[in-house]
Amino acid sequence: MKKILCFSALALVFSFNMLGQNWVTNFDEAKQEASKNNENIVLVFQGSDWCGPCIKLNKEIWSSSEFKKLSKDHFVMLKADFPRKKANKLSKEQTAQNDKLAELYNNEGYFPLVVVLNSNGKVLGKMGYEKISPKAYFDKLTSFEPLL
Repeated sequence: MKKILCFSALALVFSFNMLGQNWVTNFDEAKQEASKNNENIVLVFQGSDWCGPCIKLNKEIWSSSEFKKLSKDHFVMLKADFPRKKANKLSKEQTAQNDKLAELYNNEGYFPLVVVLNSNGKVLGKMGYEKISPKAYFDKLTSFEPLL
């Protein structure tokens, strides 16, 4: 009985890891991974603990199994978070990097802001929160990609 429970628990953890969105927080790593895999970068500016539309975007799109499945081998997901609560405070290095990203790609200070970049960091398109399905959101993100 213990073996069955252990196996079930491991299978559950493994299945969550398979569906888990792999978020990168380092811009250089995101560019390297995107270049290596011939993918674009989805840079998300969010206030994870204070911005209502950011929280909705996370819940309705980023956390959905449908979006995770669609984006898994298509995008490198890069998060630039700007939390306000002390409990969620980022390291000085991460805060500095996020500030630099905001200076480059979000100098208007919009939240949430989703920026699609190529592997060199060139902006292909921008959008915010929209109350649409994960598939429709994915389709909008891919619509920014240049036709080959």
